[in-house]
Amino acid sequence: MQSQTTSKEMITVEDQAGKTVFPILFAISFSHLLNDIIQSLIPAIYPIVKEGFQLSFGQIGLITLTFQLAASLLQPFIGLYTDKKPQPYSLAIGMGFTLCGLIVLSMAPNFAVLLLSVALVGIGSSIFHPEASRMAHNASGRRRGLAQSIFQLGGNAGSALGPLLAALIIVPYGQFSIIWFSFLALLAIFILRRLGLWYYERLKAGARNHPSGRESLQLPFSRNKVIFSISILILLIFSKFFYMACMTSYFTFYLIGKFNLSIQSSQLYLFIFLAAVAAGTLLGGPIGDRFGRKYVIWLSILGVAPFSLLLPHANLFWTGILIVPIGMILASAFSAILVYAQELIPGKVGLIAGLFFGFAFGMAGLGSALLGNLADHTSIGYVFRICAFLPLIGVLTWFLPDIKSNLK
Repeated sequence: MQSQTTSKEMITVEDQAGKTVFPILFAISFSHLLNDIIQSLIPAIYPIVKEGFQLSFGQIGLITLTFQLAASLLQPFIGLYTDKKPQPYSLAIGMGFTLCGLIVLSMAPNFAVLLLSVALVGIGSSIFHPEASRMAHNASGRRRGLAQSIFQLGGNAGSALGPLLAALIIVPYGQFSIIWFSFLALLAIFILRRLGLWYYERLKAGARNHPSGRESLQLPFSRNKVIFSISILILLIFSKFFYMACMTSYFTFYLIGKFNLSIQSSQLYLFIFLAAVAAGTLLGGPIGDRFGRKYVIWLSILGVAPFSLLLPHANLFWTGILIVPIGMILASAFSAILVYAQELIPGKVGLIAGLFFGFAFGMAGLGSALLGNLADHTSIGYVFRICAFLPLIGVLTWFLPDIKSNLK
C-alpha cells in the first residue's frame, strides 16, 4: 500500500511527537524557494512585457494589482477551510495552478491573457502558503519559531534568486523562455506530493491519538484581549512590509539619484540588503523559542529604527554598512510574529498563516504603489525620509501580553 511505503521511506510518524522533523522542514523550505522564484519572475519581466505589448505604467500597475489580489485575498479563506478540513495534497494542486500560469504567461498573446496568467500564479501562491505553514508547524515539534524561520528562509532566498534567473534567461531570450521555469514547478509538484503523503500519515496518527475529535484548545487570554493583540500584530506587519516595499522597490533608484551609481552598482547594494534579509530570517525563530517571541518582536521592529533614521543622512560607505543590520533585524520579525499569533489562537494555524501572509503580500503591493505615487509627487529621497519613521510603530509591542507566562 502507498501509505505503508510512505511510512518506510519517510520518517515514522508515531516517533515524531515532540520532535523537530528537519528533513520535512528542509523539503518545505526548498518548495517555498521554488514557489517564490516563480512569483518573483512576474515583476522581473515587466520591462519585457511593457515593450512587447506597448503597455502603460498604469497597465503594469494593474498586473501587480491582479497578482497581489489573487495571492493575498484568498489566503485567509483557504487557511480557515483547511483548519477545519486539512488537505494534504492541496500544495501539489496549488503548484499545478502556478504551472498553468507559467505556461500561459510564456505564450500570452495580449494583455488580457497576461492578467489571467498572473492571476493563476497568484492563486497557486494563495493555496501554497497557509497549508505549507501548517505543515511546517506540524514538523516543528517544540521548536515552532525555528521551523517558521527555516520555512521563511526558502521564500526569501527564492525572492532573491528570481530576478537573477530572469536576467540570465528571460531578458536575453524573451517571453517564451519563461516556459523553462515550468520545470521548477514540476519539481515542486513532485516534492509537494511526497510531503503530502507524510502529512496524510501525520493526520492519521493525530486522529488515532484523539479519536473523539480535535484537542480542546483554550485561548490563553480573553477574546477581546486576543483580538486587540492580533490588531497590534497586523499594525506591526504594516510597518515591516511598507518599509520592505520601500527598500526592495526603490532602493536602487535612491542610490542612483543620491550617489550617481550605475544600475549594476545599485543592484549590488540591493543584493547586499537581500542577503542580509535572508541571513536574518533564521534569527527570529530560534531566539523566540528560547527567550520569548515578544522580545524578538520588540527588537525586530523597533530595533530597526536607529538604523533606518540614519540611512537617509548617510554617505555611500555608511549606507552600505547600515543596510546590513536593517535587513537582518527586520527579517527576524515575521517568523516571531506568525508563531506568536498562532499561540494566541491555538488550533487555527492555517487561518493565521493565511491572514498574515495575505496581509503581508497585500501591504507589499499597496506599499509599492503608494510610495511610487508619493515619489512621483515629491522625490525618492523624501520617501526614504518618511519611511525611516515606520519602525517606530514597534513601540506598540509594549501592549502585547506575555504568552509564555500564561501557558503551561
